[in-house]
Amino acid sequence: MSASVFFFLLFTLSIISEFIFFSPKFIFYVPLSASISFALIVIVSILSGIVISLSIYRIRMMGTGVRKSGSGLLGSIIGAGAGACSCGSIGFAIISAFGAVGGMATAFLTNYEIPLRLGSIAILAYTYYVTVKGITAQCKITK
Repeated sequence: MSASVFFFLLFTLSIISEFIFFSPKFIFYVPLSASISFALIVIVSILSGIVISLSIYRIRMMGTGVRKSGSGLLGSIIGAGAGACSCGSIGFAIISAFGAVGGMATAFLTNYEIPLRLGSIAILAYTYYVTVKGITAQCKITK
């Protein structure tokens, strides 16, 4: 499950951030100026895959509520949404649909894409730590 979430997020965010092109043929290209952004996409995808699968395991097997595992989903959404609105086609659709508010949101996400992704990495790392700590505490065998 972790690998499927990773590949889905990486592929989707790479298309949205314009690293993968389908026309006139399939091209994967990361310009040198966008290498930091691509590296952050890879890190967010890896952490999201791990955290989401651990959260689902914790909910299903341990019987904990969604409330304790919800911050992992929040970090994944922030990381995915940080660069989604900054690209051309989606940004224009948001601006045309929401007017001035959409334009301001697109400008904000374009300007603060890297800090938002770094924040989502911090949220995902903290959620991973808390989830692993919770699973090991619940699975301890007492003598």
